[in-house]
Amino acid sequence: MTKPRLWITRRLSDATLVRAQRDYECEINYDDGVYSTDQIIARSNDFDAILPCHSEIFSAEVAAKLDPRVRIIANHSVGTDHCDLAALAARGITVTNTPDVLSDATAELAFLLMLGAARRAVEGDALVRQGRWDFWSPAFMVGKQVSGARIGIVGMGRVGQVMAKRARGFGMQVHYYNRSRLPAELEAGATYHDSLDSLLPVSDFLSLHCPATPETTGFMTAERFEQLPDGAVFVNSARGALVDEAALLAAIESGKLQAAGLDCFAVEPGGNAAFAAHDNIFMLPHIGSATRETRDAMGFRALDNLDAFFAGREPRDKL
Repeated sequence: MTKPRLWITRRLSDATLVRAQRDYECEINYDDGVYSTDQIIARSNDFDAILPCHSEIFSAEVAAKLDPRVRIIANHSVGTDHCDLAALAARGITVTNTPDVLSDATAELAFLLMLGAARRAVEGDALVRQGRWDFWSPAFMVGKQVSGARIGIVGMGRVGQVMAKRARGFGMQVHYYNRSRLPAELEAGATYHDSLDSLLPVSDFLSLHCPATPETTGFMTAERFEQLPDGAVFVNSARGALVDEAALLAAIESGKLQAAGLDCFAVEPGGNAAFAAHDNIFMLPHIGSATRETRDAMGFRALDNLDAFFAGREPRDKL
């Protein structure tokens, strides 16, 4: 029996690639460069399935031009804002993602961002690394304490719930905003807010864990930052598109925000060069899910969805 032909558009984990090559006729992008939309369209007639990452764009225009041979796009990501789901569905193309398996790693990184921003990690690391640490006093390098503070979580899905669990371990008071209130057993004592207007003023720390949608894109505006308590710490490990970066920069420069921890930016790769001038902005290059365990789990989840599809079953993570 002929194996389905699979295009793996980025270099995935070794374990994923071994399994993929066992079960599919694969073309793998070992060079790990990003394909343009024109390249994706031009190559689509060679494959029954595509296993892309968030870096490959499947807009309505791309969906309309994909070769009919492509039957499934099994994303190696939770987010699907790089895919026009309606346009792909109109072409009869199944789309899946990899939920659940990223939650621990992403929440872990969000907590790192929060702690690093609050305790002045960028500034302190630079002092020691550059040999400029020649002074100490009780007023030296004083930061913001996380333990016992109030954390506001925007988006109480899988990652948000793990973040809340980690925060409770630090004795934080958990507040959250979500499209709907969680059941009591999942809420686990957190305080629900039915609006951002209610959540933001009580958020000593604010952490974003929601997808980028037409409703959420750019929702962190100057007005929203102004609603936070003076000296708040802002954390974004979700999507750069959620934030008006000029407004964030203004809030940092005015002192409204004490610090920020960022793993995602409006422009990726690259980030925002203006942020680099501020050592109270702790930045990482969108590596929320970048652990060996999670990368293997993501790859295997994508392959599970492909296996189900080609066996005639509905994939677990069909969107």
